[in-house]
Amino acid sequence: MEEVIDSSDAWVAGHIRRFLETGGRPRPGIDDLLLTTRGRRSGRLRRTALVYVRDGDRYVVTASNRGAAGDPAWYLNLVADPAVVVRAGTEEFAAVARTASAGERPRLWRLMVEAMPSYRDYQGMTDREIPVVVLERTG
Repeated sequence: MEEVIDSSDAWVAGHIRRFLETGGRPRPGIDDLLLTTRGRRSGRLRRTALVYVRDGDRYVVTASNRGAAGDPAWYLNLVADPAVVVRAGTEEFAAVARTASAGERPRLWRLMVEAMPSYRDYQGMTDREIPVVVLERTG
């Protein structure tokens, strides 16, 4: 089994630990998942924690990077290789990731902002359009 490397961001790494310790419920009232991508340069498996919303059978996340000027590494990784692993609660499954299309992004962005209003603030802090990512189960 391949080693999975948790985020180097101390807050995110702590959040991943709390996620695992609580069976996927580290923050009551907020839906979090763990997303594992393959590093675009290293080829190693990388794991991060993200807020999500459900859209039917799909999981939706945002690449906010807390309003930073650039996209987060996990997003760049999934653009390079869209095969990902998702853990929501205690369930883990393979998925394919894609950036929401221009036509579907406004509705999905609204869902994300309803779930986590700080995303609106993050968008105001950066000139880039924060990507919305759709995760679809592959099996």
